[in-house]
Amino acid sequence: MNVDYGHRPQQWSHDLCNCGENMSTCCITWCLPCITFGQIAEIVDEGRNSCLCHGVVYGLLMTIQCQWVYSCTYRKRLRQKFGLLEEPCGDCCVHYCCQPCALCQEHAELKSRGFDPSKGWIGSTTTAPQVPPSMTK
Repeated sequence: MNVDYGHRPQQWSHDLCNCGENMSTCCITWCLPCITFGQIAEIVDEGRNSCLCHGVVYGLLMTIQCQWVYSCTYRKRLRQKFGLLEEPCGDCCVHYCCQPCALCQEHAELKSRGFDPSKGWIGSTTTAPQVPPSMTK
């Protein structure tokens, strides 16, 4: 689902290296990245699969150290939904080199757009989130 905003791609609302802005997300992501990833993936997936399902798959992939392949696909989907730039480099490169920072940035991006990843897709917000035409809520 590519979003055509009719103009240049948008900037991320948070920089990749600003993962310390929200200390609770930062700590959870550094210790248990499968939780943060699961929350992000559930929102990006529009609730088709649960946070738990995504988190378990991510955790299993961590055992063979290839979870970054799974998470980079969700970064790409998130970027496409909101028309975000692929920066500072390719999605897979970002997740391979800076996995925790990438997850914190994606989590912060969803929050800045009105979603609450910790509440999942159904309860993600009490107000209408900033949803592109490709997403429904």
